[in-house]
Amino acid sequence: MINWPATKAKRVLAALERTGWKVKRQRGSNRLLVQPGRPDYGFFFHDQHEIGLRMMARIAKHKGLKPSDL
Repeated sequence: MINWPATKAKRVLAALERTGWKVKRQRGSNRLLVQPGRPDYGFFFHDQHEIGLRMMARIAKHKGLKPSDL
């Protein structure tokens, strides 16, 4: 298991965008991300909030992120 650092949501969103996810639509801090061939993903975090270790591991597992992407 990879140990993920707690990270600001803005940084995680930037990493997702670099790995091919695009913001389809946004309403406030709620964003719907899309990537061809994969199900849509709702990203519901304020930019300045920190995403903890468990949530980071969950996002990474389902969305294909690696620590080097951050």
